[in-house]
Amino acid sequence: MTIASKIEQTISKSSWIRKMFEEGTRLKAKHGSENVFDFSIGNPNLPPPEAFQSALETVAAQKERWAHGYMANSGFEFVRESVAEKIRNDLTENISGEQTDAAKEIAKNLTADDIVMTCGAAGGLNVVFKALLNPGEEVLVSRPFFVEYTFYADNHGGVLKTAPSKEDFTLDLDEIEKAITPKTRVMLINSPNNPTGQIYSESSLKALGRLLEQKSAEYGAVIYLVSDEPYRKIVFDDTDVPSVFPCYNQSIVATSHSKDLSLPGERIGYLAINPKAAYRDKLRQAMALTNRILGFVNAPAMMQRVLPLLKGASVDIDAYRRKRDIFCEGLAKLGYSFTTPPGAFYLFPRSPIEDDVKFVQALQEELVLAVPGSGFGGPGHFRLAFCVEDETIIKSMPAFKKVMDRFS
Repeated sequence: MTIASKIEQTISKSSWIRKMFEEGTRLKAKHGSENVFDFSIGNPNLPPPEAFQSALETVAAQKERWAHGYMANSGFEFVRESVAEKIRNDLTENISGEQTDAAKEIAKNLTADDIVMTCGAAGGLNVVFKALLNPGEEVLVSRPFFVEYTFYADNHGGVLKTAPSKEDFTLDLDEIEKAITPKTRVMLINSPNNPTGQIYSESSLKALGRLLEQKSAEYGAVIYLVSDEPYRKIVFDDTDVPSVFPCYNQSIVATSHSKDLSLPGERIGYLAINPKAAYRDKLRQAMALTNRILGFVNAPAMMQRVLPLLKGASVDIDAYRRKRDIFCEGLAKLGYSFTTPPGAFYLFPRSPIEDDVKFVQALQEELVLAVPGSGFGGPGHFRLAFCVEDETIIKSMPAFKKVMDRFS
C-alpha cells in the first residue's frame, strides 16, 4: 500500500462532479469543445466586474511594508472591518417586519472581531468544523446537498448526517427534527442551494432556529446553525435571501466571493459569527486558531486588500437569470420536470427514468455532460450548471430532446 486506505477508498468513490468535469476534458479533446455541452461544474463563466481589475491594479501598485507578509490569523483588521460594515448594512437595509429590531441590535454589536478571513467558503467550513467538532459528532444537512460536505466533516472526525427536504427542496422541519440526535453539533444549510438553487424562507429559518434552540436545551449542548452562502448575491425575480442571524443566535455564516465576483481560483472568503452567540469569544479564539493550524495560516493577503475597494460590486446577475430562463423554457418544452431555481446557477430536473446515472450516461453519449442527482443525495434527478455561454444551452437542446425521446 502506498497511500492511506481511507484516501484510496475515497478516490474510488470520488465526486461525480469531478468525474464528469474530467470526462468533459476528454470529450472536448476528441470532438472539439464547441461540440461538447458541458454543464458539469459550477465554474463561473462571467468575467469579474470591471471594478475588480481596477482594484487589483491599485493594490498591486502599493508598496507598503509587509503588504504581502503575515497578518493576524483572522486577517487584516481594516479588511475585517470592511466586511463587518457590509454585513451591518445588509442587516439594517434588507431586513423588514418583526425581525427589524433584532437585526438592528445584531448590526450594532457586530464588529471586525466577529470576522475571520478564510481561503474561500470551503476553507471557512473546515475552520468551523475543526473548531466545533469532537470525534464522532454529527453535522446535519438537508439533502440534496453539496457532496464535499461529507469530506469536510470527516476531515475533523465528524460524521455527516442527512435529512430529506420537501418535494420543492425547501426545508422539511419534521424530518430535520427526527434526524437530530445527542451527537448533533452543527446544522448546516446552503441557501441559495447547490444543487437545487432553492432559497430557504425567513419563516422556515425562524422555525429551524426554534427547533435548534429546543434541541440544544434538551441535550444540554449548543447545536450551531452554519449557513454556507457563496451564492447569496445570485438571486432572481427580486427574491430575498434572509439572514440567519436574526433567526437563531447560535449561528455562523461561511461565504466566499467565488461566485458573486467570479473569483473561484483566488480562494477568498470569510466567516462571520453572530454577535449574540453564547460563546462568542471562544468561537473567535477557536476559529482564529483553526484557521492557522489547518495550514491556511490566513487568507491571501492581496485578495484581502482588494475587497474593501469592491463595495457593492458583483458580476452581471441578470446574465445568469437570462441563462436560467433559456434553459428552463427549452427543457420545459421537451417535457422535463423541474423546480425553477430562484437562485444560484443550477437546475436540478427530475430524470425521466428512475436510474439517474443511466440517464446521465445517455446524455453523455450525445455529448451533454450533467451530474447524477445520486451524487448529491438526490437520486432520480440530475444537476445542470448553467454558468456557461448562452449558445451552449441553446445548441444542447436537440441532444436533450433526443435523449428524452429515447426514454419517453
